Amino acid sequence: MGELFKLLKDGNKPSLLAAFVNTFLGTIKGVAFFFTGNVAMFAEMMHSFGDAANQFFVFIGSALAKKAPTPKFPNGYGRIVNLVCLGAVLIVAILSYETIKEGWHHFMHPATESSGILIALGVLAIGIILEGFVLNKAAKEVLHEVSVEPKGIIILQSAKYLKRAKPATKLVWMEDLVATSGNVLAFLAIVIAYFTEFYRLEGFISMVIGLMMFYVVGRVFLDNARGAIGETDEEMLVHIGNLVMEDPHVTDIARLEVIKEGEFLHVELIAETDPSLSLAYLDDVRDHLTTLLLNQKGVTKVTLAFDEDNGERSWTHIATKPESEKGMI
Repeated sequence: MGELFKLLKDGNKPSLLAAFVNTFLGTIKGVAFFFTGNVAMFAEMMHSFGDAANQFFVFIGSALAKKAPTPKFPNGYGRIVNLVCLGAVLIVAILSYETIKEGWHHFMHPATESSGILIALGVLAIGIILEGFVLNKAAKEVLHEVSVEPKGIIILQSAKYLKRAKPATKLVWMEDLVATSGNVLAFLAIVIAYFTEFYRLEGFISMVIGLMMFYVVGRVFLDNARGAIGETDEEMLVHIGNLVMEDPHVTDIARLEVIKEGEFLHVELIAETDPSLSLAYLDDVRDHLTTLLLNQKGVTKVTLAFDEDNGERSWTHIATKPESEKGMI
């Protein structure tokens, strides 16, 4: 139990914050829906509770993913966060379906009047503020994870680096972007319906929110399915390969793999070298290269072996460094 609490302390903080915020928002939206019967509010209630469940499980998964490797699981537990994310999107998918179904029903059979508009708008205004706050936190975390200095509108800036963010942070960013947008759309739908008496709009917006949730489900599912299988980090593959080739004792690279293990990277390398070098000398070279690679961002495991130079050049990548790695040792 002590180890579990220690792991939880290192869990993804934005996902935990988002879980608490969405639980609170889901509760007050549920109360508002009870008093107003507004279908757009129902959609937002389902969205908030879905996000809360999602983000809580992601927080647990991100914490367990940091558990140290064991003899039974020598590659560690990094992919747990991918598996948890895959499970979490099922919850959102079910709630998305229910949201679209309820929206369609309201679109076909709209209400004749809108009640409790001030309650609904007040709750949605709170949602916009809180979801925007969490989105801003997630955007800062994305930039922190890729070692980029925040500049200008950080939500737009973080979108450029989202693919390199950790799975848990990426999920929180995407879900809260949709949540904030959904709150704004629901707010506008209620105001327009009140003044125009076009109450079908609330049902239509509910369906739009449901489709936005489905989009997040699709993106998160594909990203984490690749991670669960074991995806290569192409950018770091080139960076690490070129870094190794800068060593004067390495003549070529026979094999190089940089595999994503959840939030971490595992490197497997077979480097070609001069066969006349002694084993003791090569052991020192291996220690140096291993230390160098472990100092690269995200790399937690390095498996390195040597092979004699076959006289043919295999590694042909141009020596470039990913933007998120600039300035690193």
